Amino acid sequence: MDVDATLLITSEAELSEMYGSPLERSIRKQIDHLDDYCRAFIAASPLVIVGTQGGAAADNSPRGDLPGFVKVADDRTLLIPDRRGNNRLDTMRNIVRNPSIGLLFLVPGVHETFRVNGEAVISRDPALTGQFSVQGKAPRTVIVVKVKEAYVQCSRALVRSDIWNPAKHALPGNVPSMGTMLAAHTNGLVEARAFDEEAKVRVPATLY
Repeated sequence: MDVDATLLITSEAELSEMYGSPLERSIRKQIDHLDDYCRAFIAASPLVIVGTQGGAAADNSPRGDLPGFVKVADDRTLLIPDRRGNNRLDTMRNIVRNPSIGLLFLVPGVHETFRVNGEAVISRDPALTGQFSVQGKAPRTVIVVKVKEAYVQCSRALVRSDIWNPAKHALPGNVPSMGTMLAAHTNGLVEARAFDEEAKVRVPATLY
């Protein structure tokens, strides 16, 4: 696809001219710490999307567990356990290269989301990892986030998507399975049906 370079927006001034000024409440809602309302939203969230920026590319990665799995250590610090995954370590490598991090917390049934921006480090301190033990297993590391910005996000995106409506859930077969996609993208290294069947047992057994 070719993009007309003459119609690209390349400056903040152009953005402001096209979109206009934000509402005052959209500016004033941003705070630099976590108050009781922020804490309540985070405690209700079983899913956070973690955005990081490393070298050549930015990355978004989901982190999920029981509600409240992200702990508020104090008004300006969050702790995120790094549970078992595929060891690509995209998020972790990015944090090592660049501490900037953006978090988007979701709560099932709630159309608003909650955003936190700040800087992160990765700790292997047993005093931290031990706080997140499940089934006797602690995560290898904990992502420690220093909060710089925190604010609630309006509901339009989730209302438009109607994401929490069970009637809109994908029907079986309408979305390619992970096995199908892996088989195609690895040039046959993975056998689709075998992977999908094995994952039904492996994933629940290796959550922690």
